[in-house]
Amino acid sequence: MIDFGTETLLFMIPVAAVIAVIFAAYFFKYVWSKDKGTPEMQEISDAIETGAMAYLKRQYKTIGIISIIVAIIIALVGLADSFADYLNYRVAIAFLIGAGFSILSGFIGMKVSVNSNIRTASAARTSLNDAFKVSFRGGAISGIVVSTLSLVGLFVVFLAYYYWCGEDMTMTLHSVVGYAFGASFAALFAQLGGGIYTKAADVGADLVGKVEAGIPEDDPRNPAVIADLVGDNVGDCAGRGADIFESTAAEIIGSMVIGLAVVNTFSGASFNWIYLPLVLIAFGLIASLVGIFVVRLKDDNSDVIKAMNFGYYLTIILVVIFLFISTYMILGQSEGIDNWYMFAAAGIVGIVLGLAIVFITQYYTGDHKPVKSIAESSETGPATNVIQGISIGMESTVLPVVCIVVAIIATYLLGYAAAPAGSDAATFGLYGTAIGTIAMLGSSAFILAMDTFGPITDNGGGIAEMSNQPSEVRDRTDKLDSAGNTTKALTKGYAMASAALAAFLLFAAFFEIVAEVRGMSITEVMHVDLGDPLIFVGGLVGAVLVFFFASLAIRAVSKAAGEMIEEVRRQFREDPGIMAGTSKPDTAKCVDIATRGALRAMVVPALLPILVPIVFGLIYRYALTDYVQAYKAVGALIMVGTIVGILMANFLNNGGGAWDNAKKYIEEGNHGGKGSPAHAAAVVGDTVGDPFKDTAGPSIHVLVKLLSTICLVTAVLFIA
Repeated sequence: MIDFGTETLLFMIPVAAVIAVIFAAYFFKYVWSKDKGTPEMQEISDAIETGAMAYLKRQYKTIGIISIIVAIIIALVGLADSFADYLNYRVAIAFLIGAGFSILSGFIGMKVSVNSNIRTASAARTSLNDAFKVSFRGGAISGIVVSTLSLVGLFVVFLAYYYWCGEDMTMTLHSVVGYAFGASFAALFAQLGGGIYTKAADVGADLVGKVEAGIPEDDPRNPAVIADLVGDNVGDCAGRGADIFESTAAEIIGSMVIGLAVVNTFSGASFNWIYLPLVLIAFGLIASLVGIFVVRLKDDNSDVIKAMNFGYYLTIILVVIFLFISTYMILGQSEGIDNWYMFAAAGIVGIVLGLAIVFITQYYTGDHKPVKSIAESSETGPATNVIQGISIGMESTVLPVVCIVVAIIATYLLGYAAAPAGSDAATFGLYGTAIGTIAMLGSSAFILAMDTFGPITDNGGGIAEMSNQPSEVRDRTDKLDSAGNTTKALTKGYAMASAALAAFLLFAAFFEIVAEVRGMSITEVMHVDLGDPLIFVGGLVGAVLVFFFASLAIRAVSKAAGEMIEEVRRQFREDPGIMAGTSKPDTAKCVDIATRGALRAMVVPALLPILVPIVFGLIYRYALTDYVQAYKAVGALIMVGTIVGILMANFLNNGGGAWDNAKKYIEEGNHGGKGSPAHAAAVVGDTVGDPFKDTAGPSIHVLVKLLSTICLVTAVLFIA
């Protein structure tokens, strides 16, 4: 039986959920009470919401059909006696629940965004502070609801399966892994499809509008502008909501599997080692709520980034306090671990890693030397701008990797040192890394609030310009949009770091399942010898999978953007009244082009990380008839694919963010300002970087975790 008393602190999960719902309701009431602006603003907002809903309806139908097919396959495979304990209808049901909740998270993110956009634009007519409160609290609703849904959904599924499986914890966790698989599966489709949509529209609008026609970014005469604004909601909001949901679910489950390994290798351990990750996330949610609540501007001259940083730092401080309380009560008191503080220290390492990544990302994508160097290179044309941007993106991978390396080593050694006498120290080392990962995720609700703040302000600015608001209104939305660009870059860095730790964690969980099935210790099975040619091949496949995936994602943007460009040119050419302002452009046509382009192109790359490791593992298992080589080769695929994925995602995210802010730096009046040759070059660089930072990069975050979760679910196929 599960103890809901003070020993496990599990009661904090429903308590945190109730408090979160109250906060979300308060912010909802605040945002929805604000004025929706002029009739013209409302017309634009309605067009954005209609386009977003139409896209999501078609996308979710596609995801739903594919998810049902996958679930049926899982259930059918489970009919074989040799696989029944690990692949069965329970896993299939958990998969569908995880996919469904991931879709719901994306929908919530989009719905909140489209209703906050217009209210932000309207509030900007009054003051910067009013617009900021609406936009940040709108983002907070999404962050709170998605994080709460992830925690509560997982907890409820876990409890249901615990009693369904006759309180067999091993079978429970094996079944619940399907939940993480479903969440990652749906999130990859949502993130990838939304990314293709938003960047196809953005690139098409910018190249024809700003570069060829010489009109402002969000000029209502541009037929692609509405599609561009729709893309911000279906990509940056719906896609990121699903991304954060699956990150939390996958990392909690991975930590719980490692906790099970502790229980299985240490006779004095109880299930409290499994429950601790859930409790830490619950406390982290409460910390995020406090941090979100205190964020505000003193006046219109206040620094927006500093205001949000204050809330973030407060969140971190509270997470640290709750971390010590939880580890002391659960590991120190309940488990009798004298050096419980070692695990608390591992959690602090994870938190510091998150902070370090945020600062590094801010340096490479904010108003600092790297961005200014790209802006300066724009004076000599688009070619030098692109070359400098690629260089900065590559350089930006160095410091994050150093930080991740230090964090993994430190958390592992802290857990290793905390191992009680007579236990498997390596397993406790992995648990230290698990606590570090979970502690870093403690601020996920605040991080998502900052992330959603970005597209809300971007859309708010677009609505203000399209409705011909006075210049002071656009100045306010531009200031918020600039801060939003920075926060979006910061949160991508955070997501990348969490993906790195999570992937390592899930990789270890994969070997824990191998060890359990084969009746071996995790130490015995974790040795992957890349000097063995048959295993080295697995590493090569993992590496090329990342490159091929990124290629397909970027190419999809190029193809859809090409269609968008031709359509915008056609409308300008055939209807001169559009540029003259005497007739309206056909925005619905551009929305349809982006929708079809995204849905057509997202299926193949999204299925790659599922099919490739399964097919590869089955070939090894049955063609070579050697389960040892099979699981080790699949392990190499996950390992190298994760390493390459982390580097690739960091390069794409930071390079794209640096290009974007270099353009904005020039638009502020530097290097000739708007309309200058340097500005034209910077627009080209920004266009190149768009599919980097908003399509391929964020999707790879999901890919590296999906690689591990699919292998967790299907491991029995390679080793039975």
